[in-house]
Amino acid sequence: MACCTPDGSCSTSTGETTTVVADATVTTYRVSGMTCGHCKTAITKSVSELDAVLGVDVDVAAGLVTVTTGGEADDAAIAAAVDDAGYELTGRA
Repeated sequence: MACCTPDGSCSTSTGETTTVVADATVTTYRVSGMTCGHCKTAITKSVSELDAVLGVDVDVAAGLVTVTTGGEADDAAIAAAVDDAGYELTGRA
């Protein structure tokens, strides 16, 4: 039994669900004081706890934190979360 339908589409399911957020915003910030993996973990944890945050990517070497949010990013809330983690958000990159 083939998994493809006569119209060429696949009829199998992997059981995984993908959610697409149409109004997601990606914002990159400059953050000072990051030097290691612990820094990356601390910032990721702190910023991820914000309600609108969908994802966080920390580039320690470049001093950048990229945040994906549902809608416009709340710079003040993200700065506070970075501050709570022990680092300083110095502005948008």
